[in-house]
Amino acid sequence: MSRLSAITSKATLREYAQGAAQTATQPIADFLAPTVNVSAPAGYYKQYTEKSRFSVPESLRAINGNAVQLGWDAVDKRFDCQPHALDIPLDNLEILAEESVVQEAAQMAAEVGALSHELAVSRKALAALTATDTDTTVAGFDFIQTLDQNILSVIKAAKYGSLMGVGILFGAGAFVKFKNHKSVTGKFTVGVTAKGLIAPKVEDVGGLLVGGPEARVSMMVYDSAKPGSPEDINFVLDNQILIFARHPNPTRRDPSFMKTFRLASQWMVPGTYEKPDGRGEVIKMDWSEDVQITNTAAAQLLDIA
Repeated sequence: MSRLSAITSKATLREYAQGAAQTATQPIADFLAPTVNVSAPAGYYKQYTEKSRFSVPESLRAINGNAVQLGWDAVDKRFDCQPHALDIPLDNLEILAEESVVQEAAQMAAEVGALSHELAVSRKALAALTATDTDTTVAGFDFIQTLDQNILSVIKAAKYGSLMGVGILFGAGAFVKFKNHKSVTGKFTVGVTAKGLIAPKVEDVGGLLVGGPEARVSMMVYDSAKPGSPEDINFVLDNQILIFARHPNPTRRDPSFMKTFRLASQWMVPGTYEKPDGRGEVIKMDWSEDVQITNTAAAQLLDIA
């Protein structure tokens, strides 16, 4: 057994790698597509559409009658967690403090994997929805009222009552327009003798809107330039606002807008193998996931002009 393989087999190191992966995905990706921990890499989930809507089943059972079964049917879809992996090669000269080396590798892999996952989740969400053009410059436009109306539409579409939460994901450009719009800044006042900022932070958004939804700002960027050309950095979600249904503890059945299916307790699994030349080892990080749109009706996309 190599020097590092004994380290990576420790429960504490595996827990560290799992924790690093969970923390790295939380800011945006796990907010937009919360994780459903599943027991097998493939299985069924409920997908809701205009033709196959969510409905609350009748749980009252008659004497000697049968109970309603929560099963699967022909319109249900299959998830299939696809393998992902990152390798961190190390020379023998670098392998000194073995445990800290593996922890550092787990942290690096978690961060890179989370960036890749966030980009994939964001692009999939945008591709699934048709944006509604929203001109904030017209006379009398009320940003708060517009978002309230979309929140209520999402709640109605989800049909999950108070069990379902609502998330608002601002693009960077859209949040700048939101926080500086007069219909928003007018909600914040300071006293005659007091000094203070009247521009809201994203943490203040929930208090302004119906139901107190959780809000985040996406800062994910990508380079749209072709190889060899000067870089052209853009925000993935720039002048858009995404209002969507999200369950904080999703299952395979609830009507959230998006979900990420992952094998339970295997968000990131460390391991090692020796380099072919025998001069070092490679720390490998493996995981699997499947991102799915599970309820397109339970989301609204606004394109802010």
